[in-house]
Amino acid sequence: MPAGRGQSRLGAWFDHHVYSLVASVGRMLGKPWATLLTVGVMAVALALPLGLWAALHNVQRFTGDVQQARQLSVFLKPEVAGARATELAAQLRARGDVVAVEHRTPEQGLAELRERSGLADVLAGVDGNPLPHLLLVTPKGDEALLADTLQALPEADVVQHDASWRQRLDGWLRFGGRFALVLAALLGLGALLVVGNTVRLDIQARREEIGVLQLLGATDGFIRRPFLYLGACYGIAAGAIALAMLTAADIALRAPLAELATSYGSRFALQGFTVVQAAGIVVGAGVLGWLGAGLVTGHYLRQTRPTDT
Repeated sequence: MPAGRGQSRLGAWFDHHVYSLVASVGRMLGKPWATLLTVGVMAVALALPLGLWAALHNVQRFTGDVQQARQLSVFLKPEVAGARATELAAQLRARGDVVAVEHRTPEQGLAELRERSGLADVLAGVDGNPLPHLLLVTPKGDEALLADTLQALPEADVVQHDASWRQRLDGWLRFGGRFALVLAALLGLGALLVVGNTVRLDIQARREEIGVLQLLGATDGFIRRPFLYLGACYGIAAGAIALAMLTAADIALRAPLAELATSYGSRFALQGFTVVQAAGIVVGAGVLGWLGAGLVTGHYLRQTRPTDT
């Protein structure tokens, strides 16, 4: 008998959760314009920091691989033969402060210059190949120290090492990431307040019903549950719309950005949210709505419960 009573209580608890969810969806659909306004404001508040984060992520990808960005370009002297350049590349690969070395011959450099610079007609009139052998060295440790070492090689003519642009870019990216977090916190608070105010209006409209439930001995959890699901539904809908907005922006920008990257010899393409990230955004938005509804409902119940006893 106690086991049957326990199962009955569990079934009633589950049924009320299902009823609260269905009733919340019904209340949203029953006032479409108000729902659209609330969800739209939340969606914009969520889309702004998410869009900024996605933009920063793609900028980091556009700057290239970190190792590639740290490469040192060692232009050998014109009189250095191909065999010596190959031997020097092998010696550098054996160093502990070097990750990799790529040897580009003058023929490879000239072919790449013709392909990417658009100067094929001009280069066709040049006798011979004026380009030297090039070693692309990827450092493992301190790149500035390695650049000084490479410059001291008797075969080296010029060592290109300009990491200042990358350091400045990294600083801007760190600032952008911090700014995205601050913006997400502020707009997330705004979204939470929007849900809280919407739920507060719904509580005011059902004040008499809540008073009757309190007189009948309903627990705070029982009364709060439908409003929690209402807030969660607002949040989930807002998260889904925010993802749809960002996906539409991604589709609109993908083709022209790919053409621009191709003109610079890059295969860069915009990368959107993964399935796991998209699911996390929707769930996080639902949790945000749940919290907003919980705060408002809890505050209302703390105010009304003592006066009704």
